[in-house]
Amino acid sequence: MAEVRRARVGRIPLGAARRLLVLLWVVLLCGGCTADRSGDAAETSTPQPAASAVTPAPPAPPAPSSSASSAACEDCIGIVLTGDLLVHPQLWEQAAEDAAVTGKPPLDFEPLLAGQRPYLSAGTLGICHLETSVADPEGPFSGYPQFNVPPQIVLAAKEVGYDACTTASNHSMDWGPEGVERTLAALDAAGLGHTGSYASAADAEEALILDQPEAKVAVIEATYGLNGLVPDQPWRVDMLDAPTMIAKARAAREQGADIVVAALHAGDEYASVPNAQQTEVAHALADSGEVDFIYGHHTHSVLPIEKYNGTWIVYGLGNGVTELSPTYEVNNEGLMVRARLSRDDAGTWSVSGLDWLPSLIVAGPYRWCSLAPDQPAGACSSPEQEAAVRERTRSVVESLGAAGAGARQWELFTEGPGR
Repeated sequence: MAEVRRARVGRIPLGAARRLLVLLWVVLLCGGCTADRSGDAAETSTPQPAASAVTPAPPAPPAPSSSASSAACEDCIGIVLTGDLLVHPQLWEQAAEDAAVTGKPPLDFEPLLAGQRPYLSAGTLGICHLETSVADPEGPFSGYPQFNVPPQIVLAAKEVGYDACTTASNHSMDWGPEGVERTLAALDAAGLGHTGSYASAADAEEALILDQPEAKVAVIEATYGLNGLVPDQPWRVDMLDAPTMIAKARAAREQGADIVVAALHAGDEYASVPNAQQTEVAHALADSGEVDFIYGHHTHSVLPIEKYNGTWIVYGLGNGVTELSPTYEVNNEGLMVRARLSRDDAGTWSVSGLDWLPSLIVAGPYRWCSLAPDQPAGACSSPEQEAAVRERTRSVVESLGAAGAGARQWELFTEGPGR
């Protein structure tokens, strides 16, 4: 069996944040009552017995893996997800303008994504979807219909807090196998995990497992199609098929995963409801018992959230970033989601909470902007446009009963520590 790829991330688990805050408060309160340490230097200089005269203590046994523990933990993993990173020429023109200001030539996409940073920091893991191939740093660059975008978008994703990106999409083969390999090499160089498309048959057999202190989180992903292009190898890109995805989820658990997250690149563009393929595959994954959480992208529009058979399904996250469409307002909107996972006394993981917020792409300059309820009106666009986007997003997200099932709007700046 191939060695499992893992990305280690040093963020504090959600449940630990509250404990850390309490500890810091205690330290501050007790700062003035610390015992006198004036004798420490003298004690340190006192001669110690020779090492040969001391019987060494036996080495302590290694601490057990926390992911193997059955101790309960509440909201101790938070997975933050966004939709397509769809980079058009307008966005790399903006990145050139921003680079002239930030001093990070030739292109700096970090200001475009910077609004996502506090939300990604409030999770344990951040996962993006890289819709397109990336080019060599010197290009050539191209937009629709066959994308080949500047690789600096990958560096910006890492800078703002993403840990991994899915890569299977209808544009995966736009520049052939060389484009796939170039894209994966750029992700590797940036330190981002990836799954969905592969540089080798051996890579295609490996599970993407993001190793966290509390649990090992596996991500699987597949696309509905490749815009009519035929891959050079059957393993090059994961194609949407429920039995195959279930087998991949089962294999990931055999390779050590405690939690399995599945992503579907599918649906009808600019729709407000999932299509039959999305629903059938998502329900099959939920019914299998092998997948803990399911989400999707591709439609360039926000789709509903559903709790089906005890499993949360976010059918469509819309766009993470894209150019502004003068035709489809929904193209300019997106959804950011945080799935909070807990472990019960039996060691079983489940999604204990689901937080979502609307987002909007604005121009002049191009920026991703949060429309969470705790953001001031008019911070992104006109108050009227923001209100329309918020209501449109809410009505779609909640159309399959998400609110009644417990999904809530994410108010990061008013929710307090540990959330």
